Amino acid sequence: ESVAEYMLYMLWDLGFKVGHATRNVSECIRLSLADNTIRTSILEARYLWGDISLFDELSTRFQTEVVAKTRAEFVAAKLEERDERHRRQGESRYLVEPNIKEGKGGLRDLHTLMWIVRAHYDVESYAELEQRGVITREERLLFAKCEAFLWAVRCHLHFLTGRAEERLGFEVQTELARRLGYTSRGRLAATERFMKHYFLIAKSVGDLTRIICAALEFEEAKETPGLTRFFRSWRLKGRKQLSEPGFIIDKGRINIDSEDVFEKDPVNLIRFFYLADRHNLLLHPGAIKQITRSLKLINKELRHDPEANRLFIKILTTQNDPETILRNMNETGVLGRFIYDFGRIVALMQFNMYHHYTVDEHLLRALGVLSEIERGELTDEHPLADSIIHTIHNRKALFLAVFAHDIAKGRPESHSVAGARIVRRLGRRLGLEPGETETAAWLVENHLLMSRVAQERDLHDFKTIQNFAHDVQSPERLKLLLILTVADIKAVGPGVWNGWKGQLLRTLFYEAEPLLGGGITKISRKERAASARQTLKAALKGWDEADLSLVLNAHYEAYLLNVPLEKQVAHCELIKKARAQNAPVTVSVNTDAFQGVTELTVYTPDHPHLLAIITGACAASGADISGAQVYTTSDGFALDIITIYRQFDDDADEKRRAAQVAQTIEKVLRGEIRLEDILKKRRTAKRSIRPFTIAPQVIIDNDSSNIFTLIEVNGLDRPGLLYALTQGLFELNLNIGSAHIVTYGEKVVDVFYVKDSFGHKITNAAKQQSVREKLMEIIETKKKSARAA
Repeated sequence: ESVAEYMLYMLWDLGFKVGHATRNVSECIRLSLADNTIRTSILEARYLWGDISLFDELSTRFQTEVVAKTRAEFVAAKLEERDERHRRQGESRYLVEPNIKEGKGGLRDLHTLMWIVRAHYDVESYAELEQRGVITREERLLFAKCEAFLWAVRCHLHFLTGRAEERLGFEVQTELARRLGYTSRGRLAATERFMKHYFLIAKSVGDLTRIICAALEFEEAKETPGLTRFFRSWRLKGRKQLSEPGFIIDKGRINIDSEDVFEKDPVNLIRFFYLADRHNLLLHPGAIKQITRSLKLINKELRHDPEANRLFIKILTTQNDPETILRNMNETGVLGRFIYDFGRIVALMQFNMYHHYTVDEHLLRALGVLSEIERGELTDEHPLADSIIHTIHNRKALFLAVFAHDIAKGRPESHSVAGARIVRRLGRRLGLEPGETETAAWLVENHLLMSRVAQERDLHDFKTIQNFAHDVQSPERLKLLLILTVADIKAVGPGVWNGWKGQLLRTLFYEAEPLLGGGITKISRKERAASARQTLKAALKGWDEADLSLVLNAHYEAYLLNVPLEKQVAHCELIKKARAQNAPVTVSVNTDAFQGVTELTVYTPDHPHLLAIITGACAASGADISGAQVYTTSDGFALDIITIYRQFDDDADEKRRAAQVAQTIEKVLRGEIRLEDILKKRRTAKRSIRPFTIAPQVIIDNDSSNIFTLIEVNGLDRPGLLYALTQGLFELNLNIGSAHIVTYGEKVVDVFYVKDSFGHKITNAAKQQSVREKLMEIIETKKKSARAA
């Protein structure tokens, strides 16, 4: 015991973090049988110093009394541990800020595989595993490659951060890429090349996992109940031959009846997945292993084989679950080889805070959303998409467009234009009719159109609707584009889709459809506004006549058509309370944990500087604004709705924090505190946006509205930017009619509809130049402050 204490004190003095215990051999054996963590520790025990005979005794007894008796139990427990760890880390191996140790495809997965093979095969290295015939030489080298890469990245990450940091965050990715020797190539930045390498390694770890699991099943599944309990959905059935030659059902999963099935007919590499989908079967790990080893058979000849392409379009447009079957094709490497352009975006990340997944993972998730909409599983969340999807005439075009809308990411030209070109080629190859192919290409080329118009433009301005309808041209395209847009946004990542975006998209759809001669909406805007007013009246049942008249007459058409009913009711309660208390300013708070935002509604007499003050108060409180909607009531009051990102997961904590932000807004508007005084404390950029650079841009547009000038500002987001811009517009004597704030991760797009002090557009060239200079100065100031921070 004194020796152990001496060593521990020495290690602690050196700064080592030591997990330790002092036990005799019998205690080690007894505790190993009871505790899987202890069993794992002793399994990989290494002799360092001391009595070698004592170590040999422990090793021998551990092998005979623990390992030999608990192999199946140990393997099953380790794989269950792995799955639970994956669930905690987010399931996908393609998260753009992965956990290099605990994440799917990370170091712990490799460790788990080594623990399993040590316990099951009694080997100490991958070389021994190759000698036993479990893996090939290429797979042994892949093990070593994955391990070396992940350890190199992890060590550099720890050296860079000065702590045991395991998350590969945006703030370290650029420097890690530099340290590891990555350089930019073409349109791919060094950081993106480094992260693509990381994701390909993570994918390889998944390949190795499937190979080991296949070997385990082959050797022991029949007589080892412990393993059978782990491997999901194993049903102890006999083998059954499918009608298609070469394929069998093996324990409820599709398998091949011989190792040369793919060699005999390479189309079987596609047919395998088609049959899995058609018969709703899981994939047998033995077949997956053979597929991985047969990828070289997917060549130009197979890509242009009519039967292979016929089977693939059936897989893509299946009414079952295209996301799952295509993800299986992607995981095995088949998808990227058969659809060569898709292979170019496998494991490709976009170095920004908006996209949560790699491009290929995003596309597969978008297909999953589309399939869920078609199956009626998202009716409550996406009622419009649900109601129109079964009225479309170009189903194949829609599925192809969703699958390929980002397929040209990472190329020098616009990914929308390049993607449309790829889809025209793919459509012909997959056997679509010329009209279907052209529709799919149009959808890909314009897949961002509806989202941008809905979020960045004033949907109450008729010119906006006219321009959008002119671009869309037909009711069928409008339906297809709406569904594609929903699937695209929802598949970006958790919290990106929210009810507000859904409401904006529905409004744009309803406004544009009559201009296109569609059949869903045959009532006018005025009639819909009147109907919305009646719906609001019904929701306020029990109100006295005076209060009811006040709130019903307060709102213009734009408000009634764009704000969800439940929010309208809440706003009416706010107005009623404010009038009863004769309050000069009232702010309400509504938290939304599911959407990841908190909503602040400000009701106060309107004036030109109001939005600037509100956004400034938010910035001073440290609240990051994700959106703002500005409404004016018929009696001259402003109803401004500001959404801010949550800071706390716990709702009680977030409500307390949001109440403080609301209190700051109220105090500033009442003149109790000076905005500039409290803003001085928050002049530094957020740490998380420092790795990013975005070229600032100010666009002045007099064509998109008949009565307003549009000023669009693009740049790197930071706390206080919106306040600075609105303050700048106020100093330029410009009145803001509406503001549309959209954040795409670290990038912000702020669009202001403005008039001059005389109510006219900004047409004078000198005035336009002064606006540009003023706003560019604000953005450049932001850029400098971000660098300085």
